[in-house]
Amino acid sequence: MIQRLSRLFLLSFLLPWSQSLHAGTSTTRAEANVPVEIEFVARNPHADPFNEVTLDVLFTDPAGKVHRVPAFWAGGAKWKARYASASPGLHQWRSECNDSSDRGLHEVKGGVEVTRYRGSNPLYQHGPIRVAEDRHHLEHLDGTPFFWLGDTWWMALCSRLKWPHDFQLLTADRAKKGFTVIQIVAGLYPDMGEFDPRGSNEAGFPWTRDKSAINPAYFDMADRRIQHLAENGLAPCVVGCWGYYLSNWSEQAMRKHWRYIVARWGAYPVIWCLAGEGTMPYYLSKDKEQDIERQKRGWTEVGRYVHQIDPFHRLVTIHPSSNSRDTVLDPTVLDFEMLQTGHGDRASVPNTLRQVTGSQTRTPAMPVIDAEVCYEGILEASREELQRLLFWACILDGAAGHTYGANGIWQLNTPEQPFGPSPHGRSWGDTPWTDAYRLPGSYQLGLNKTLLLRYEWWRFQPHPEWAEPHWSDKNYIQPYSAGIPGKVRMTYVPVSWDLPKLTHLEPGSPYRGSLFNPSTGKETSLGNVTGDAQGEWQPPVPPIVRDWLIVLDRVD
Repeated sequence: MIQRLSRLFLLSFLLPWSQSLHAGTSTTRAEANVPVEIEFVARNPHADPFNEVTLDVLFTDPAGKVHRVPAFWAGGAKWKARYASASPGLHQWRSECNDSSDRGLHEVKGGVEVTRYRGSNPLYQHGPIRVAEDRHHLEHLDGTPFFWLGDTWWMALCSRLKWPHDFQLLTADRAKKGFTVIQIVAGLYPDMGEFDPRGSNEAGFPWTRDKSAINPAYFDMADRRIQHLAENGLAPCVVGCWGYYLSNWSEQAMRKHWRYIVARWGAYPVIWCLAGEGTMPYYLSKDKEQDIERQKRGWTEVGRYVHQIDPFHRLVTIHPSSNSRDTVLDPTVLDFEMLQTGHGDRASVPNTLRQVTGSQTRTPAMPVIDAEVCYEGILEASREELQRLLFWACILDGAAGHTYGANGIWQLNTPEQPFGPSPHGRSWGDTPWTDAYRLPGSYQLGLNKTLLLRYEWWRFQPHPEWAEPHWSDKNYIQPYSAGIPGKVRMTYVPVSWDLPKLTHLEPGSPYRGSLFNPSTGKETSLGNVTGDAQGEWQPPVPPIVRDWLIVLDRVD
């Protein structure tokens, strides 16, 4: 009998719009792109179920295509598989287990009837995220452009961000501000060892202490959080672990870790990040060069493996110390490029621009996102004015989105228990996350994203020559410009006494001009704008000496 969710199931970490199906029943229903869960119970005893048993569920969609979905061990004699599809109609399934004698796991059959999604969550309404055909931006499955505004919650699956109050509070804040992605690590965290008490959640650690098996209870607790993000329109960018764990463990262990992650969360609208700082050795390693080469080879192979086993074809990337391409041996295992460009306040701007512009000239072409730069408040610097500068410098020079971060959130300081020192003995700060989430940069980037989304931002091309002066490798704290010729122009102006002259305006093409305050969102009309005989126009003196965004919108 098909069993709908009850309050008991809600406490068992299933989303209110999901359904659970026990193996051996006939057919259940699910809305398009919304996960459905199927539970299996083994009839044979297994001494080491995690390592002895491999269970897949083969789904045949209405077009006849077969999708091999890995199932995960849920503890005891239970296994579960999660499935989602955008294709309406009947999806028939059967299980396939390496223990073919176990009739609870092998050759069990059923079906899922996928119906139209009726909600308003964009991750389900428009479908999961993919790379657009232009290889420049991201989009949903139905072609709707997807703008990446990420936040950095590396350690948010541990118990220092308590469930439900703390996690739901932070989720609601970021969703309200317009964030679309949360970067979060699947349990093997940075700045600590694998069994550091700071990395446990309500059920302990993700693996047993002898590293022989997964701890399903840990992931049950993590399920609550991952599912809550998706339910609130925030795509989880799941980082498998920090890169140095590959040297401490083994490639085989990392494959098992990743198979488990794909089985648990692949049906959700997630993005896969193979590792954080993929080629960074452990802080106290005595053979760093050897570790770097081992990690580069290993993460390349793990990347191939994730593509091989993921039936949902979620995007794959890797978080780097510099750029993703140079973190693996074969960049084709990546769907898009992440950058990390520094935490040195304005001193990090030159490297940021070199990386953003340089990555777009490399092959194969792929979207580019600066996934870590200048957490707000880190090293008692990188305040909100720098967050605005970095956002617009990256976006107007061709990035497909941008990731924000706040010192205090990534490591989840609390007033009673700051994170404390990293293995190298130094601490990155003690700002509590309850203060850090209120820092003005996160609100201001949300305002700026809202303005950008009024326009066909995915068609924007960098045009630094549209402003004079403009940024160059001799001075990065100068205006940045981009847009669509003849349709819309945006020029971000860092703090300057005068606004720049706008140039290369098309003859006979009047624009409607406005001045946007990137701190408050207030807009001031500049009236109609037409270039002179040389195609130039000088904006008036602004009401305040500060940074501004000049927007020219074509008058039809």
